Amino acid sequence: MIDLRSDTVTKPTEAMRQAAYEAEVGDDVYEEDPTVNKLEERAAEMLGKDAALFVTSGTQGNQIAILTHCKPGDEVILEQDAHLFVYEGAAMSALAGVQPRTIKGERGAMSPADVASAIRGEDIHFPETGLICLENTHNKAGGAVLPLENMKTIAQIAREHHIPIHLDGARLFNAAAATGISVDRYAALTDTVQFCLSKGLGAPVGSIIAGSADFIKQARKWRKRLGGGLRQSGIVAAPGLVALNEMTERLVEDHQHAEKLAAGLAELDGLTVENEVETNIILVNTKRAGYTAEQFLDALRAEGILAVPFGAHTVRFVTNYHITEEDIESVLTKVNQLVN
Repeated sequence: MIDLRSDTVTKPTEAMRQAAYEAEVGDDVYEEDPTVNKLEERAAEMLGKDAALFVTSGTQGNQIAILTHCKPGDEVILEQDAHLFVYEGAAMSALAGVQPRTIKGERGAMSPADVASAIRGEDIHFPETGLICLENTHNKAGGAVLPLENMKTIAQIAREHHIPIHLDGARLFNAAAATGISVDRYAALTDTVQFCLSKGLGAPVGSIIAGSADFIKQARKWRKRLGGGLRQSGIVAAPGLVALNEMTERLVEDHQHAEKLAAGLAELDGLTVENEVETNIILVNTKRAGYTAEQFLDALRAEGILAVPFGAHTVRFVTNYHITEEDIESVLTKVNQLVN
C-alpha cells in the first residue's frame, strides 16, 4: 500500500529503534530520566524557550496548555477550523471548563482585527478572554503556513490586552522548512508552543510543549493529573531526539513530493486541487469526476493507495518520509486511470 493518509503513519527509522534500545532511563515522574531531560532541553533550545515538557500526544500538549493558561469560565479565541476546536473531542470544555470563541480565517489565518474585536470587555455578562490559540501549519487549510506578519500583529494585540498566546505547532517544523524561518522565530511570538514528534519528524510517540520555566512547572502537574506522568520514558523519548537531530531538514523532500502530486492531480479531468500546496498536505475535490470522497477512497484502496476523507467530495493526501518519487508517479498513473 502507498499510505498517504497522514504523516502519523510513519514507522521509526533504524536510528530511532537503536536509540530506543540503548536509551539510558530513569523515573521521569521524579525528573530522573536522563534521555527525557536531554530531549526537553534540546527542544527548549531549538524553540528559544526557557523549558519544555515531553507529553504523550499533541492533543495532550494542547490541552495541558489550556489547563495551565486558563481558569474555568474563560473563553479561548481560535480559528473556526482549528485542530483544537474540530479534532480534540471538545476537551477544552470537558476538561478545562472553558468555551471556544471561533473566528473564520483565511487559509487558517485569523484577521487581527477580528481577533481584537473578539476580545471580551469588562462586563459581568461575558466570560473573560483567557487565551488566543494559533495553528501553524494549519491542517484543515491544507497545511497552510501562518504568515509571520499575521502572527506578529496578533501577538501585539495580545500583549496590549495581557492575554497569552498558545501555538499549536504540531507541524511547525514543516512551516520552517517551507519558509526558511526558524522555529524559534515563530515561537518567540507566542507564550507557549506545542509540536509533534510523531508526525513528519517520524518518531513513534510524543509531543513537546514549551514555555517559561514557571509555565512548565505548572504544566508538569497538569500532565500528572491527566495521567501523563511516565516512568522510564527515555525509551520513547530517545527516538524523539533522533527526530530533532536528523529529521527536520529532510521535510523539504516531503514538500517537493506533495508539489509534484498536486501538480499531477490538477491536470486530471474531474479533479480539483483545493489548496495552495505549501507543505505536505494536498486537498483534492472529486465532485466533477463523479465521485464522493468515500467512493473515491474505495477506488483508491482497490489500487493500493490510502488517503482520508476531508469533506463530502474532498480527499486529503499527506506525504511523509516513506513516500518516494516513484510512489508519486504510481499514484498519478492509477488516479488517471480512475478518472479517465
